[in-house]
Amino acid sequence: MSAKLDFESIVASYYRPLYQFAYSLTQAESDACDLTQQTFYVWATKGHQLRDQSKVKTWLFTTLHRLFLETKRRQIRFPHHELTDVEGELPSISPQLASQLDSEQVVRALRKLDENFQSPVALFYLDDCSYKDIAEILGIPLGTVKSRISRGLAQLQKLLADDLSQENNTGAATS
Repeated sequence: MSAKLDFESIVASYYRPLYQFAYSLTQAESDACDLTQQTFYVWATKGHQLRDQSKVKTWLFTTLHRLFLETKRRQIRFPHHELTDVEGELPSISPQLASQLDSEQVVRALRKLDENFQSPVALFYLDDCSYKDIAEILGIPLGTVKSRISRGLAQLQKLLADDLSQENNTGAATS
């Protein structure tokens, strides 16, 4: 019971200053609330590991700042764009193609890609690596990574479309 009271007293003592700090970082109320709540969630799960109780404030502010930086990195790595703004950049895949694809087909097609494109595409989409990480892993420049992923995707789309048309032709011939 005392642990719950301690948690509640910590929230009561530090919620406002943490929220203000979060707001100064995010400039958005909802994001500041989310960061503050996430900080207290981390405290609830890991706060017991803090040996020196006099460092609670420092621990909370450091945790909030790290969560903010992690969120920013994620936003940079996976930016959000409105579909209407990037419609021209989207691949042209017919609804029929999308409904007929499955992950096994995609992996088979990925194996057919040129070697130069296969690794960057697989690292980016299957292993969730950043462009920078891929450049380091493969020992190639960042621009080359971006180029190979772009060209690899184009080649992958063509392979998938060709596979689908072959399946449709085979299916129509046997009907």
